[in-house]
Amino acid sequence: MLKIGILGGGQLGRMLLQAAANYPVETFVLENDTECPAAHLCHHFTKGDIKDFDAVYNFGKGLDALTIEIENVNVEALEKLEAEGVKVYPKPSVLKTIKNKILQKQYYQQHQLPSPAFIITNNLDELKQQESFLPAVHKIGEGGYDGKGVQLLRTKEDIAKGFDAPSVLEKMVDIHKEIAQMVAINSTGETALYPPVEMLFDPTLNLLDYQLCPAELDEKTKSKAEAIALSVVRNFKSPGIFAVEMFVDKNGDVMVNETAPRAHNSGHHTIEANYSSQFDMQWRIMLGYPLGNTDAILPSIMVNIIGAEGFSGDVKYEGLEEVLKIENAFVHLYGKKQTKPGRKMGHVTIMSKEKQELLHQSNKIKRTLVAKA
Repeated sequence: MLKIGILGGGQLGRMLLQAAANYPVETFVLENDTECPAAHLCHHFTKGDIKDFDAVYNFGKGLDALTIEIENVNVEALEKLEAEGVKVYPKPSVLKTIKNKILQKQYYQQHQLPSPAFIITNNLDELKQQESFLPAVHKIGEGGYDGKGVQLLRTKEDIAKGFDAPSVLEKMVDIHKEIAQMVAINSTGETALYPPVEMLFDPTLNLLDYQLCPAELDEKTKSKAEAIALSVVRNFKSPGIFAVEMFVDKNGDVMVNETAPRAHNSGHHTIEANYSSQFDMQWRIMLGYPLGNTDAILPSIMVNIIGAEGFSGDVKYEGLEEVLKIENAFVHLYGKKQTKPGRKMGHVTIMSKEKQELLHQSNKIKRTLVAKA
């Protein structure tokens, strides 16, 4: 039985472990928080900092393979482990590129993948000299996630909100749609594509509000998106599961926004709505099994359950019973004991052949199910 470790114990680790129950694998988790969502679902839990070299190295050296549930990990320790024969999904070289927004943008440029124009700024003084490039989006090079580390700079007055650290200043694009495509690639280079999803964002939190699968795209645009997503992933030369987030403009042109080298929020609906979920697929890749069937069983919408404004503390879910009565809704609570405004506390997937039914139910769930304290 293979011993596989997960760096990070959040909701992605939790859902990955739920899928692991179907396979002959011994699971290990490294996380600083002993109360984290994944802690009680693994065979072995180690308390430690995933950003610390010694913690990651000591955790990984007795294992067959390692994977991540967040990019912000100690890559140097993973490189050493890889050199010593531990398999790492995805490869440390990929994490090095993706966890730094500057290197990620340069990667797209190097491989001639369409992506919004950008300038690198090392500090606020350099940013102040780029007034003519506005409106633009300022993204901090390292450490940003879930909408943090991103500032919209529309006017000269906004520049003060920028980051006084190495960052990417990206030209603002007139976006018609935001889509994401999950791509699986195994150790022999075989790939499997999930149907693209359309993402709808909460404008104040810059967090995913809900997403529709399949995305409403004409065949030409869909083919472009698939070709770009495959090209992004193939050039990494690493097995794993990847989420390629893209912009579609009014002309149907597709550009890469960002890539996540792991299971992702834009693939959560696959647990019920696809034959092989993104989490099932990740185990298949790591255990050397055939890639799963990515076809959708039914169209779906996924709604994030986010900590309500003005509430911090021990979580209480309002409206849970009412939502559980909805026949085509699947509720996932992440087991986080504490809520705070904007924190991801769970998600609900709704499945139906009828788009209107999906929209109606998702709006009802958004209004009904609230994470309060």
